[in-house]
Amino acid sequence: MPDRRGGPGANVGDWDTGAVSGSALSTPAVASTPFELPDSALAEVGTRPFGIYVHVPFCATRCGYCDFNTYTAGELGTSASPRSWLEAVERELTRAAEITGAPLVDTVFVGGGTPSLLGGEVLARVLGAVKATFGLAGGAEVTTESNPESTSPEFFAALREAGFTRISLGMQSAAEHVLKVLDRTHTPGRAVAAAREARAAGFDHVNLDLIYGTPGETEADLDASLDAVLGAGVDHVSAYALIVEDGTALARKVRRGELPAPDDDVLASRYERIDSRLADAGLHWYEVSNWASNDDARCRHNLGYWDGGHWWGVGPGAHSHVGGVRWWNVKHPARYADRLSAGQLPVDGSEALTEEDIHVERVLLTVRLRSGLPLSDLRDGERAAAERVVDDGLGVVEADHLVLTDRGRLLADAVVRDILA
Repeated sequence: MPDRRGGPGANVGDWDTGAVSGSALSTPAVASTPFELPDSALAEVGTRPFGIYVHVPFCATRCGYCDFNTYTAGELGTSASPRSWLEAVERELTRAAEITGAPLVDTVFVGGGTPSLLGGEVLARVLGAVKATFGLAGGAEVTTESNPESTSPEFFAALREAGFTRISLGMQSAAEHVLKVLDRTHTPGRAVAAAREARAAGFDHVNLDLIYGTPGETEADLDASLDAVLGAGVDHVSAYALIVEDGTALARKVRRGELPAPDDDVLASRYERIDSRLADAGLHWYEVSNWASNDDARCRHNLGYWDGGHWWGVGPGAHSHVGGVRWWNVKHPARYADRLSAGQLPVDGSEALTEEDIHVERVLLTVRLRSGLPLSDLRDGERAAAERVVDDGLGVVEADHLVLTDRGRLLADAVVRDILA
């Protein structure tokens, strides 16, 4: 990614913020049956913390491992732009507030894509729209993801002034050759510098993302990345094993034999190394792939996902969940804007979760948390399976919750399968 750092009005590189919204293009017809939330789901609003997720679909370049709903300027042409996206986001927020009764929002998370490409001024306007339509609860957590290369001290100062409380930076690795395999274009030291700039701007909560197990990554590379993370003074770290997603450039390279697939034993060893180094530095796991220095440093928005919370996902391809109903928006930014311009929600599909769906997801997600899976949520046969998990050394019982051991975290998926079998 070219260096596009700037102040509150940072330019967005090749993006033309005055481009047309795409309404003149040939796009699929608007669905004939508008989406409506049933009264049973709306009755649940206010019973749990409420979050807003905002999806920014723009990227300067496409990372080889990424399968998220993102687009480069060249891929979109004049069919959509940050300006048409922002106008559509404001429309969707207005409709969402009307439908739900505008509960105060406990968490906001702006993800992507590359939100920082939009600059501080546009992100401030996004948060302003959330405040104007829903309002923020006292002590609300407000996060944005950022690419290190499209940030600056002025950018962070603008976000802090606007009311953002948390920054999440995509570091991935401190090794240049590892970043090259991932098709990441930021320089190895920029993520740490950006984290320090964010802290200097007044952000108490800063996260750095790592990816481990990339082909060619050595233990020394991982240790250098961990040294850099710990030297940055952040209070939160996310670390994810590299997954080769179908349809990505990385998957094509693996399929052609140009790169080896990630090795499970190596991934397990890397995870243990990460957990040990972070724990020694005072960052402890609270979800299998997330570590924090204290309870306040935990990402409350993500905890809402993992603990069955309610959230409205705004933007192209965003997913939502309220009261046992899940829905997702159309993916293309032009279609997304067209739907909202026509006065309709941009929903592409939905499903009402059954009691069985809810149960399975609760087991799947809460078993990954340090707080553990409540044994009271398990059926008789599942309780017997949980006892076997404990007997096998993969879990312990703490305050009537099943909590994974260090070895159990490495086998979390297998633990879930055994419990739900």
